[in-house]
Parts: sequence; structure tokens; C-alpha cells
Amino acid sequence: MPRLMAVPALIVLGVLAVLYASGADRAIMIWALEGQRGAQDGMASSLQALRRGEAAALTGFLAVCFAYGVFHAAGPGHGKLVIAGYGAARAIGALRLAAVALISSLAQGGTAIALVGAGLWVWSLSRAQMTDLADRLLTPLSYAAIALVGLWLVWRGARGLAAALAVAQAGRHTHDHQPSHPHDAGDDCAVCGHAHVPDPARLAAAQGWRDVVFLVAAVAIRPCTGALFILILTAQMGIFAIGVAGTLAMALGTALITSAVALSAVTMRRGVLAGLADSPALARIQRLIEIAMGTLVAVTGGQLALASI
Repeated sequence: MPRLMAVPALIVLGVLAVLYASGADRAIMIWALEGQRGAQDGMASSLQALRRGEAAALTGFLAVCFAYGVFHAAGPGHGKLVIAGYGAARAIGALRLAAVALISSLAQGGTAIALVGAGLWVWSLSRAQMTDLADRLLTPLSYAAIALVGLWLVWRGARGLAAALAVAQAGRHTHDHQPSHPHDAGDDCAVCGHAHVPDPARLAAAQGWRDVVFLVAAVAIRPCTGALFILILTAQMGIFAIGVAGTLAMALGTALITSAVALSAVTMRRGVLAGLADSPALARIQRLIEIAMGTLVAVTGGQLALASI
């Protein structure tokens, strides 16, 4: 069974290696950027059709917005970095991480809606000013948040590694010496009256909500440029609600790709660790993976933050 579970991970790793070695990854990036430009032209044409009152224009507009979101997520982007890094670093369910990817994409669209709404009707900003605000302030903040997520993973991994090493050392010690008051790990001790080990379920639940908040915030801080473009144009045309609908369609298109990345990351992690299910070193290896992935995310986020200043 562990060998069968490792097969999907090997497939994912093999595909990534082939893409990198053949240069197909760069071709995909070029394709994604060209797709974004084509989708932008399509959105502009759909908006003109909406202005003329054509019946099928709204459906076409939403479809093009969805396609833009797919192309945008397939190209260079920070959302995939956060989701993939977390999925490879932490033991999380694939569907749960896919849900986080969906929430993050929708929250990013919400940031664009809030920025344009406040910029136009509260601060009276122009389109150039709002785009500049997103590029010069929100982009560095988003990359800095990604770096913080990476550092947070490193810290948690290091803390968990220290705990795993301590447990291993204690296990070797109690193997040689019978404990004075044995009890099940995690239960309240009948002799001394307190829990020696935190309840794993409670610990996972407490960390789960914090994890979701951190991941969503890191992705959502920086709104999509395409969403800003659509929202500003539709606001000027007096059809802002349609721009909001288009932004949500973009977010769903982005979520399609980031959810696929989430599933791949979780599958790869499970496959890599499948053969170690019965190994006493599993806990330490998991923490080492978390430290390595956290370092990668932190360094990449930090470099992007510095480059965007």
C-alpha cells in the first residue's frame, strides 16, 4: 500500500522535472501571459457589447473573466507559492487545502472590490492612482506576508523537530527505566492530575483556523490587476455590479488552478512519506520537510518583496 501511495508523488515529481528540463515551464508562462492579454481584449469587447445592450453579452463577459482568472493563476503568481508550500510542508487534507485556495481567491477578489469601491467613492482616486497603490504598497506587503508565512513554517517545524527529538530521547529513557506513574499519552495523569502531552485534536483545531487566516491574508492582500481594470471600467460605465460579478468569475478561474496546485502538493507530500509510515523517524522527517519548504517560501517571498520596492 505505501508503494502504491508513492506512485502519484513520483508522477508529479516526474512531470515537474520534465517541464523544467525541456523548458516547457517557460513556454507555459508565455502562453499564460498571452492568454491574459487576449482575455483582456475579450473583456473590453464584451463590455462594449454590454453597453450596446446585446442579450448574450453578460454570459460572454463572465466566461472571458473566468478564462482570465485561469490564465492569471497559470502564470507567475504568489498564490500558488503559498498554497503549494503549505501543502508540501504541513499534514493537511487535500480537500481542505483546496477549500483554502478557493477562499483565498475569493478574498483576493474581495480586496479588489473594496479597493476600487473605496478609491472611487471615498478617496476619489483615479485608475492610475489605484493601480499605483496596488503595485507600490499592496504588492510588497503581500510578498512580505508570504515571507512571514515561510518563517512561521520554519519556526513551527523547528519547534516540532525539537519536540520529536525530545520524545525520542524520552522513549529511549523509559525503555530502560520503568516510569513511576504510567498513563496513556495525552490523557490526564491519575497520579499527578495534569496532561503531560497536549491533546492532538485540540492542537490541530486551534492551529487550523490560524493557518487559514494567515494563508488567506497572504494571498488576498494584493488584488488582481485584471480585476481592478474591470471594476474601474464598469464603475465608469455605471454597471459596477457587473464588474463585481466578473471579478468573482475571475476568482473562480484562479481557484481552479490553485486548487489543482493544492491537490498536487498534498499528493506529493503523502507519496514521499508513504514508505515511512511505520518508521520511528517519520515525525522528524516531517518536521525537516516543513523547515525546508518554509525556508523556500520565506526566501522567495523575501526576494519578491525586495524586488517590488
